[in-house]
Amino acid sequence: MCDRGLVRTDTAFHTLYGGRTNQVWKVLGGGGDKVLKLYRATPRNPLFRNDPELEADCLRALEPTGFVPRLRATGTHDTGHWVFYDHAPGSPWRENPESVATLLRKLHGLDVQVQAPSGCNGSTDLADHTERILSACTSETRDRLAKMRPRGQVSAANRTCLIHGDTVAGNILVASTGMTLIDWQCPARGDPCEDIAMFLSPAMQCLYRGSPLSPTEEEHFLTAYNDPETVARFHELRPWYAWRMAAYCLWRMENGAADYARTLELEVAAL
Repeated sequence: MCDRGLVRTDTAFHTLYGGRTNQVWKVLGGGGDKVLKLYRATPRNPLFRNDPELEADCLRALEPTGFVPRLRATGTHDTGHWVFYDHAPGSPWRENPESVATLLRKLHGLDVQVQAPSGCNGSTDLADHTERILSACTSETRDRLAKMRPRGQVSAANRTCLIHGDTVAGNILVASTGMTLIDWQCPARGDPCEDIAMFLSPAMQCLYRGSPLSPTEEEHFLTAYNDPETVARFHELRPWYAWRMAAYCLWRMENGAADYARTLELEVAAL
């Protein structure tokens, strides 16, 4: 990076904590603070991809919106890929779900030309995805979850759009100047209900904010999203999203993430 003139040899790097996959530093000075993200070659995650090229493509395509960081450079290193972008001001989201709903509705209404892979669309896709996650689990709980498969069927949505894919509270920064949506390493062309379900997930709210949303907060979010057709579809699909998230929590537990034990039970309760 020094060779490319992106940082000086005396530049200060401060480790940023909160991410669960990649290594991230705040780079101080040089005409404004920046962020350097080094992608780790971790075992493949069954729910969240980790694609540096897709993140760069999304940041370029969405820069005019003002709700993503400005990309400065990308590259490769001996240990993997990296992206370098402007540091976004603010703190992770904690309150006022209506503001997140407005942000996601704006994203889902955009016609963005990003070559993202297709996301799950409808209950058949979600069931197949959940069963793949469960097939990678080995504990007795796997059989318990397998028996909890929701009933009925929800058809695929007619309209798909660019979705973020990881709309947890830690990826939504709130500042006096507005909101910024960060960590675009697992976007898809898919059903907007995916982003809604991820934000409302009791497991993800517990992990990143400390507790699930209250029923009132969920209601305010869905009202502010202001798309009755999509909200109605989300309600139909919600058991399927909860089933998949419960399977993911089990997979994380079996792979050493002890903090997912409580979140598993939260998703089972929601299911």
